[in-house]
Amino acid sequence: MKNTLIIALAVLGINSLSAQNYTRRDSLQGGLRHERTSFDVQRYDLNITIDPDKRYINGYNDITFKVTDDTDRIQLDLFENMKIESIVLNGQTLQYKRDNDAVFISFPAPLKQGSEQKIRFNYSGKPKVAANAPWDGGFVFTKDKTGKPWIGVAVQGTGASLWYPVKDHQSDEPDNGATIKVAVPNGLMNVSNGRFTGSEDLKNGYTRWDWEVKNPINNYDITVNIADYAHIHDNLDGLDLDYYVLKYNEEKAKKQFEQVKPMMECFQAKFGEYPFKEDGYKLVETPYLGMEHQSAVAYGNGYRMGYRGGDLSFTGVGLLFDYIIIHETGHEWFGNSITSKDIADMWIHESFTTYSETVYLECLHGYDQAMKYVYGQRMSVMNDKPVIGVFGVNKEGSGDMYFKGALMLNTIRHIVNDDAKWWAILLKYSETYKKQVIDGQTVIDFFSRESGIDLQPVFNQYLRYRNIPELELKLEGNKLQYRWKADEPAFAMPVAVDINGKEIRLQGTDKWQTLKVDTKSINDIKPKVTEFYIKVDKE
Repeated sequence: MKNTLIIALAVLGINSLSAQNYTRRDSLQGGLRHERTSFDVQRYDLNITIDPDKRYINGYNDITFKVTDDTDRIQLDLFENMKIESIVLNGQTLQYKRDNDAVFISFPAPLKQGSEQKIRFNYSGKPKVAANAPWDGGFVFTKDKTGKPWIGVAVQGTGASLWYPVKDHQSDEPDNGATIKVAVPNGLMNVSNGRFTGSEDLKNGYTRWDWEVKNPINNYDITVNIADYAHIHDNLDGLDLDYYVLKYNEEKAKKQFEQVKPMMECFQAKFGEYPFKEDGYKLVETPYLGMEHQSAVAYGNGYRMGYRGGDLSFTGVGLLFDYIIIHETGHEWFGNSITSKDIADMWIHESFTTYSETVYLECLHGYDQAMKYVYGQRMSVMNDKPVIGVFGVNKEGSGDMYFKGALMLNTIRHIVNDDAKWWAILLKYSETYKKQVIDGQTVIDFFSRESGIDLQPVFNQYLRYRNIPELELKLEGNKLQYRWKADEPAFAMPVAVDINGKEIRLQGTDKWQTLKVDTKSINDIKPKVTEFYIKVDKE
């Protein structure tokens, strides 16, 4: 069992992190101070050139923002290894001070609340190269089988300021979208988020590829993908489906990506209309495994079923679908549409998205296969530390936010004990907070309110503590005694048990309760652990 857990987490790239001291850099990146809260980003207009041979970027980002409180200084971010050429407002070069990756920009006169401003941030440099993308942030510079450059970038957690100047905090998305214009050597294509709006031969050996995003977008979702791509176009009920793949993989992609339409039909039925229809949906082949880049989902699973050809549930059910297609697309609803204010609450992204895999399986293969899959995921839960991370320092919690989070949601479904109601709640959640940035308490309050059940103790136990709840059972004669053992004070949760083929729901609390049962063997009492992620202690 222990070896299996280690292997599973090694595959995922999820590591248990020991307690650590947080640095000034952490606070500058993860914290919210007046220099950040005094303005609201409206738009990014990125215009850069990427030299694959030199691994070099130069260009600018035009940052449009609304002033929300009078200020004479704001904080933007750009990794300190990248060079600031100049920062300009209305033709005037601004003064700035660098502090780690933070850039504090001073204005000659205070900016007034309610005004809209646009600065041009000129920069250049060699961005950090990832050692193991997407688990460590950075660029990937490689070549395809024909020897042509193949480049991608993934920066979730590490920070978008790794490669472009940005307000690098998850709480502020550009309300009015972005343009991403990227010049690359002739013969190559750049694919970014949103809609392709045209290309221009710059007459210097480079062609610029222009993309426009209409929707708000997470900073870490903005991306570049550079290769000699083939373009495949499809459509599902008016939703554009575009695939950009290496030319020699075109036929493989056509076959593998047949999964997209039934996936989209399932997700739209359960979670609501695809959130970014104006920007279309794309899968883009990348030299790293995958990432949920909004409207340009990174795909690098090698056209195999499962996760790199394996099954993260250890049941065989995980081989019924291409993990990267399903999981990363699930993020379009959970993570890209509904976004957590602080990455300490990244369970809002990962728990729901991992659960979307189970939802997909139920849509296509039925309830039993879905339950088999989600139950199998318990093998990869470490219960090493809380799922919720540390706020204000850009630190996520345990990697258990994936599997433990999905198991928690499956448990809550069975607490609700009414599938029609459950699916209605999940759909309403997706639609209520569509394209919004929220915190964890908002999620908990919503599910409690809509279910009519106080789910705060349940969420707390699974998210704030290492341990999962343990159901203690004793049988004396024909009297069953039961209670919950949990870290959360006054923990209470209903649970289903099977007694000689008959399902009974116990309204468990942290106090001993007694129920008369038609059996004298403790082994005849079987809690439904497939439906409830719990421990069981029988005496």
